[in-house]
Amino acid sequence: MGSLTFPRSGTVYVDANCVIYPVEKIPPYDSMLDPLWRAASARSLSILSSEMIVCETLVRPIRDRKPLLEEAFRSFLVKSREFRLVPIRLATLERAAGIRAETGLKTPDAIHAATAIEIGATVFLTNDPGFRRVKELEVAVLSEVAGP
Repeated sequence: MGSLTFPRSGTVYVDANCVIYPVEKIPPYDSMLDPLWRAASARSLSILSSEMIVCETLVRPIRDRKPLLEEAFRSFLVKSREFRLVPIRLATLERAAGIRAETGLKTPDAIHAATAIEIGATVFLTNDPGFRRVKELEVAVLSEVAGP
């Protein structure tokens, strides 16, 4: 398994899977992401995501009636010092519509991409290589680092 390299400073935008893995402790990605969270608490590195991530991460715990998991996500998303949510604005939705029209990304993914572009993210961290269709993003795909 490889390791992720993060910028010394700047903003790392994380897709929903990068929050799901550590909260649900899904190997090997949970341990791959540990250095990111440590770097954010020790350096000038910021970790951000769109408020869209709240909907994406809470669906399964709510559907499966897992209140402890639901609370773990809520706590991570709202109380973490290393992580910040970016509000969804009208301009973000308009940019997301353009991204969706150009790339075919699904609406939640287009909102994530638009948000990352608007905040000037240094890197977009995900496990979905489809984000590479968005030319304005510097995308890092976890599975490509994890290896076979």
